[in-house]
Amino acid sequence: MNTARWLLPLSISRLVSFQGRRWRLRGTMALVVSLVAIACSSPAQLPVASEEEAANGDRAANELTILWDKGYVLEEDEAIEKVVSDWEAKTGIEVTLSFYNSAEIAPKTLRSRQAGNPPDILLSVKSAYPISDWQGKLADVSAVILPMRDRYSKDALASAKMFGTTVPEGEYYGVPINQSSMHVHYWRDLLATAGYTAADIPTDWDGFWAFWQTVQSRLQATQNADIYGLGLPFSASAADTYQIFEQVLRAYNVRLLDEAGQLQVEDPTVRQGIVDSLNWYVQFYRQKSVPPQAVNWLDSDNNRAFLNREVVMTLNPTLSIPAAVRNDAETYFNQLGTIELPPKPDGTPLPHLVIVRKAIVFNDGPNQEAAKDFLAYLVQPEVLNTFLKSSYGRFSPPIDAIAQDPFWLNEQDPHVSTVNRTLVEGRVEVLENVRNPAYGVFLEENVWGEVLQRMAVENLSAEAGADIAIARLQAIFAEWQ
Repeated sequence: MNTARWLLPLSISRLVSFQGRRWRLRGTMALVVSLVAIACSSPAQLPVASEEEAANGDRAANELTILWDKGYVLEEDEAIEKVVSDWEAKTGIEVTLSFYNSAEIAPKTLRSRQAGNPPDILLSVKSAYPISDWQGKLADVSAVILPMRDRYSKDALASAKMFGTTVPEGEYYGVPINQSSMHVHYWRDLLATAGYTAADIPTDWDGFWAFWQTVQSRLQATQNADIYGLGLPFSASAADTYQIFEQVLRAYNVRLLDEAGQLQVEDPTVRQGIVDSLNWYVQFYRQKSVPPQAVNWLDSDNNRAFLNREVVMTLNPTLSIPAAVRNDAETYFNQLGTIELPPKPDGTPLPHLVIVRKAIVFNDGPNQEAAKDFLAYLVQPEVLNTFLKSSYGRFSPPIDAIAQDPFWLNEQDPHVSTVNRTLVEGRVEVLENVRNPAYGVFLEENVWGEVLQRMAVENLSAEAGADIAIARLQAIFAEWQ
């Protein structure tokens, strides 16, 4: 198995021009990867636009420019390249498709807009765009969504509003391309080494988490002193940190927003729920059940630690881990396991958080109609289904009819079928940013990651951490009134 390709840092952008089914490399550009939080940055705080970005403002009016997140596996890039190639052959419109990793793509977009050269389409796998930068700058894409309205899942439609529950009926500012939910990956063979099978994994909340600590103890005693039971992130640099912690908040019935998207943090029971959730999460770091490096992890590092067998289990919001080993049949089918999260501590079912990723069109882009036409082509069920399957099913379809394709529910694929069964059966909930974009700003700042990192490194108390988070929430929401 060769996972080196997937594990290498992604710091090169590929600018590809398609002519029918042929493509040629137009150029490559090495970029300095910024790993700082960019959610609350304004364009004035970013580096000035490069000469290339400014010069690109003279592109032809019929040349579509697309910025797309770099895939974790090569097949993801090849899948969207094929869609672009087919659409270009169909329309005769030239496309420049650029790939950037998740740390680069938002700063690149803001610099391009600053230079008067906005992309026509942007797709990023981040759960929430830096929405404060996009407010008032996105084109209404209802022409794409409305013909698909009865086909999209309810969560995808709600997410397509982009700006929360206050967006008027019939207006949409994002085009759902895929969705994913939080699941657990673990090593079956490491369980066997510890004397267990998958059937031994407890189905109650406390027993489930204690089990992995027991597996760690057995493996450390007999095999490897450097292995850890849990691959939980504790850094302010990883979006996985806030995504996983949001799942923990659901487990403890903590609802920070009501159905109308209004803050509930002045309720003392909500604050106590945050405190309890923080204490629960940080215990694993303090008990040395998590690698000490977890306080510095980036988004790919829990994957890296897992694939390098430094941890027995990890949570992930996509199927990037199975996708990374898809071409190694022994690992994919026999050694790697994927399961749902256990019920809540109170024994009731725990909804899995679902993240819907959208493509957006800028309202000052020179080719808005062509951009909408491309997206309308991409979300045709047969096109989108082929596209998502070609990228190894890392992301799931947001269209109900596609989800019934046997590929997504085939029990012979233990990973894709597990995740999509959760989605098809509706045992999911969307992140709170769908109700109010102000919460998306809070998520992008990764306040949960900052608090958990300080609790792990500085021994910050859960009470102090909860107050930091609540104060930041109140400040952000006040700015958005």
